[in-house]
Amino acid sequence: MTYMTVSDARARLAEVVDEARVRHNPVYLTRRGQRVAAVIDAEDLDRLIEAAEDLADIEAARAARAEITDGEGPIPWDEVKADLGLA
Repeated sequence: MTYMTVSDARARLAEVVDEARVRHNPVYLTRRGQRVAAVIDAEDLDRLIEAAEDLADIEAARAARAEITDGEGPIPWDEVKADLGLA
């Protein structure tokens, strides 16, 4: 991981992008000693977003299974359609 002030990053933008894109090393941008942003490779970001979405889906499935196990049972299809305005 690399840390750099926003001012330095502005002056060395090509280096910052190469660090993230070629070396797959995120560059954290700081302002007054605090991290305010990060530059990462676009493909790495796509993979992170996909992994986060997959994890959210897994957690939603676990929650749904827990509801069924706790006796709440599934929602009838006719009720779902009515709630969505499809019936």
